[in-house]
Amino acid sequence: MEPDLLVYCQKITPRIRYILELILDDILGLHYAATDRISDYESFDGARICYHSQPMGAGKELVILPCGLLTEKAINPHQLSFFDFDSSRAFFPVYSKLSPIPFDLFAASFYMVSRYEEYLPYMRDEHGRFSATYGIAMQQGFLQQPVVNQWTLLLKKHLQELFPFLTFRKSEFSFLPTIDIDSAWAYQNKGLIRTMGGYLKDLGKSDLAEIKKRTRVLLRLEKDPFDTYDLMRDIHNRYKLKPYFFILFADYGLNDKNVPVNNSRFQTLVKSLADYARVGIHPSYASNSDPEVLSKEIFRLSQVLKAEITASRQHFLKLSLPETYRNLINLDITDDYTMGFAGQPGFRAGICTPFRWYDLEAEAATELTIHPFTLMEGTLRDYLNLGPAGALQQIRLLVDRVKAVNGNFISLWHNESFSNEKRWAGWVTVYEQMLDYIFAEDSHK
Repeated sequence: MEPDLLVYCQKITPRIRYILELILDDILGLHYAATDRISDYESFDGARICYHSQPMGAGKELVILPCGLLTEKAINPHQLSFFDFDSSRAFFPVYSKLSPIPFDLFAASFYMVSRYEEYLPYMRDEHGRFSATYGIAMQQGFLQQPVVNQWTLLLKKHLQELFPFLTFRKSEFSFLPTIDIDSAWAYQNKGLIRTMGGYLKDLGKSDLAEIKKRTRVLLRLEKDPFDTYDLMRDIHNRYKLKPYFFILFADYGLNDKNVPVNNSRFQTLVKSLADYARVGIHPSYASNSDPEVLSKEIFRLSQVLKAEITASRQHFLKLSLPETYRNLINLDITDDYTMGFAGQPGFRAGICTPFRWYDLEAEAATELTIHPFTLMEGTLRDYLNLGPAGALQQIRLLVDRVKAVNGNFISLWHNESFSNEKRWAGWVTVYEQMLDYIFAEDSHK
């Protein structure tokens, strides 16, 4: 079957093949093909994109001038030059009147979604992570814009003007709520040693209110504050939503403090969540540097659920490229939800559409699908020090930007932030108002 759109490239590399598939097929839904044969391109009657330094032959074509990134093989530092264009920032400018698009949008998109800058030397934060502070998106002020989607819509506009007969897939905004369970209960089911340690800690602080609270919960006179599962289920059922729960199912450690995995109540909870929601693994802090630990955690959770575990999100959002994703692939994880920053809301990869991970060191597209999340409640509360009102304002801004490009909005919440207690007082209302805004018909107009 002949394609509707033909792209000419002097050389078709894995990078070019990958980004064309993402932009032209996955996002725009075009039936396209790429060729490096000039004769095939010149004789083609349909819509044409010339990804080359000069036009190729007579007839209508959209020229996009390459900057060279997509024909390179090595990972090289690039001196990026930024400029404002079409209500967003852009880079990899090309100075020519041949193209109505003054930058290599294929290369810029590839640079963002491949996380090219995370393969270059960078200063790691206290958890060994790439910080938003060092990323070009935050430094250039476009972290809160899904620029890859915006650039793709720009490409679509120019294609429609040149080739009005082209048919694009109709895309729609979607929303996925995700919940991380780092600690299933605040006080219950922790085991004797940890429970006694909790009391000693309270005594050391002379925190009589906490001692009283802990005791009442342990005596079943009061509900555990992190036991928010019925509330979450009610809220999600009200909106007919099927959330994704990511469970920390790990041995106890300095940064991994969930309930013991062999606790029967914990296992019952996990099974009950799987009855109405999807469940994935929340790989522990310790597992990020130890594939054997990761394998054990995935196996344990799969044994409890009697189902294959195919989705993950890293605890503490610990992500080291390419090792973290390679470890997941080796253990048959097909979908990962870690792509986002702990310290800032927005679009770490510049995109709000799921995309396949490109292993830049191996120069190959993989079958691991990355689902970038837009915001985490802990970012708003703990990093940005926003109260409920300020958080909601930030949330609405990001919802509007995802809706404007018909993208996928993924939120990250924790079971404890539904407690409505202490630092999370008022945040259940934030969540419900977020959902109200998402499902309001005119929220993005």
